[in-house]
Amino acid sequence: MRRRWQRLSVPELRQLWDLWKAGTSALAIAETLVVSLPAVYEIVRRHGGLVPPARTRAPRTLSLAEREEISRGLGCGESVRSVARRLGRAPSTISREIHRHGGATRYRATQADARAWRQARRPKRCRLATHRPLRRAVVQKLCADWSPQQIAQWLVTAYPDDPTMRLSHETLYRTLYIQARGALKKELVAHLRRQQPYRHRRRGALGRGKLQDAISISARPPSVEDRAIPGHWEGDLLAGNQHSHIVTLVERHSRYVMLARLPDRDSTSVVDALIRRTRLLPKSLQHSVTWDRGLEMAQHKRFTVATDMQVYFCDPHSPWQRGSNENTNGLLRQYFPKGEDLTPVTQRQLNVVAHKLNTRPRQTLNWQTPAEVLAATVAMTG
Repeated sequence: MRRRWQRLSVPELRQLWDLWKAGTSALAIAETLVVSLPAVYEIVRRHGGLVPPARTRAPRTLSLAEREEISRGLGCGESVRSVARRLGRAPSTISREIHRHGGATRYRATQADARAWRQARRPKRCRLATHRPLRRAVVQKLCADWSPQQIAQWLVTAYPDDPTMRLSHETLYRTLYIQARGALKKELVAHLRRQQPYRHRRRGALGRGKLQDAISISARPPSVEDRAIPGHWEGDLLAGNQHSHIVTLVERHSRYVMLARLPDRDSTSVVDALIRRTRLLPKSLQHSVTWDRGLEMAQHKRFTVATDMQVYFCDPHSPWQRGSNENTNGLLRQYFPKGEDLTPVTQRQLNVVAHKLNTRPRQTLNWQTPAEVLAATVAMTG
């Protein structure tokens, strides 16, 4: 019989979070702990997908062993002062402990320890719950669809002389995801770009093994880093439901986007799609591609031989190293929401979406469009 989440012990809860951090599926966690699948999701949602910090006892508090000594002493008719002297504690500490947990006749060490552990919780209210002007400003910007990072930076600019009007974007995410904090309404999550109800775990890489002969991003020339020279791209897969994916490529200098349909996520299909798309580019725009460490690029050498474009790989768990591509994938969710099956999407539809993004003015380009910047680049390079 599957248990409810309230019946999980502290070690079992710690095991659940360790499995969640490791990328184990919720179904596998439920089977390991012999608990229902809704119970696993309930625990994750209650904490916003964020691993709660491990609770520890303060050194000054009584331990279970000391409480057992108190219980034995009471059973033998020993005085409070005698028990206190043996434990090296103040008599008042022992006296309060006994009276707090039922008195001399009803005191039980295990029950007293469990009750003290429950009552030791002193949840500190977060700043958004106690600072009304800050909460009002944050809610206003969230309702305007600002991201937490944009809000955090805006607060510094808007209130330069007021240090109380400061908030990190991580604190804002935690307050939105962990509703127990009671500062922001759950409905405000709908204003986030990805509208996740909780922080999702990192998923494991495709298949087993590792990339062979992968060239690290640290070996990438400095000219790529400063975006001065066009023709250097960032790539990734945008995932949909039913194991469907599309290839996304973003040119670092102009933020120009190219999309490619995928019949499957295996390395052969991904590399074939990349070769077809990059061969449409002029030679002046075929220099390098920076990719995540997914095994879909296991055949990166074949891609380099076919296109003469070097492939560089990000450091593990560092998607920010291809920030332009991560940002573009977020923009693409407007057209391909999470959970949508991408299998029926045609290449023509992908081209239409890419055209919309490439003809949209961007602040980072001084309100030029990626298509305009790329066209000027190609004209300059002949």
